[in-house]
Amino acid sequence: MTRAGARLLTVLGAVGLLTLAAISGVALSRGDFGSGRRLAIANCGPSNAQSTVVQVTLSDRGGAMMGGGNSMMVSLNATPNSVSAGTVTFVATNIGALNHELLILPAPSDGVGTRAVGSDGKIDESASLGEASTSCDNGPGQGITPGTTSWVSVHLTPGNYELLCDVPWHYANGMFTSFRVN
Repeated sequence: MTRAGARLLTVLGAVGLLTLAAISGVALSRGDFGSGRRLAIANCGPSNAQSTVVQVTLSDRGGAMMGGGNSMMVSLNATPNSVSAGTVTFVATNIGALNHELLILPAPSDGVGTRAVGSDGKIDESASLGEASTSCDNGPGQGITPGTTSWVSVHLTPGNYELLCDVPWHYANGMFTSFRVN
């Protein structure tokens, strides 16, 4: 075998190993590695919410830093994404591999995703209307651990809101969504 052929095989082998590692990392972070079963979510949500319930899913791609710097793949989704005015219970379930949290804030006038992010990777939370960040309990805490749920009930008037995660750098990397109250 020539030197060029040996180098080509080495490069192809390295690319193959990196691809396998990336696929395995995604499968592991999704909780379906090996047995094909998804991450088990602890049955710890509110037992009997007496209001409109919005299910919020918090997720990530295992916390891998993509592209260097503070870039990561995180997401926050709400179902439904609009409700009638009144008391709303947000049930936030973390299906990712990192800790997350949920904050409810009035939407900025220039649109969701536009809040200033400080050098600590966080936004100004002073306008927060509510927070769910205690694993298997309601209200603020130290973060929702993977596979658990937190919740918060707030009274909302008609308008536009922003749901977000303010764990450092999560908001800056797109972990927010718009929410409408009619």
